[in-house]
Parts: sequence; C-alpha cells; structure tokens
Amino acid sequence: MIRGIRGAITISADHPDQILDETRKLVLEMAKQNDVDPEHVASVIISTTNDISSAFPAKAVRTIEGWTFVPVMCTHEMSVPGSMPLCIRVMMHANTALGQKEINHIYMNDAVKLRPDLINDSRVRKR
Repeated sequence: MIRGIRGAITISADHPDQILDETRKLVLEMAKQNDVDPEHVASVIISTTNDISSAFPAKAVRTIEGWTFVPVMCTHEMSVPGSMPLCIRVMMHANTALGQKEINHIYMNDAVKLRPDLINDSRVRKR
C-alpha cells in the first residue's frame, strides 16, 4: 500500500549548498527510519517557504544514489503570516507494509516546532 511519509527541515540561509545538503539529509533519514528503498517510492513532493529560491531541492534527491528516476517535484508553500521561515517540507509517497500509525515522520532543526501535537509521540523522529 502507498503511504505518505512527512518530513521537514529548516535552513539558516537561502544558500544553494544548504538547500541541497539539508534536503538530502532529510530524505535519507525519512527513507532510513521507514525502511524505504527508492524502488518503492512512487513520488516525492517538496515544498519550500517563499524565502527559499536559490536552488531546487529536488536536485538533491536526484543526486542520491538509486534515486535518479524517482519522480520529484518542487513547489512553494502557502505564505501564511507568522509561518516558519526557511523551511523545506517533503511528502514522500512510498509502497510499504507499515501501517499508518507505524510511519516515522521526520522533523529536523527548527521544524520540530511544526507539529507540537506530536512532540511527545515516539513515532516522530526529532533531530
């Protein structure tokens, strides 16, 4: 069955190297924590806040060994007053035998603040 796996990470500046490095780190951690092989990934959607524009985060995914042919798309997140700045969000759609409650969603850096309702949930990886 296809499940959605969520992840988010923040960066300190809109710099291409940071965007690519942090996106790569997040996607690899999402795959690792959910035992996902790239052959089982149907697609990946990456959104960024509007203050990120110096690189396409999808490029980072395409450079990971084995991920070259995974369909990846970038978009901008809604601009909502008071929202978290410099944030990259990932929605990975993967075939997995894990149940919905077994999925490990990954929030890294300041992005751990995005889901305070899950902050004490052991299924959510906070790095």
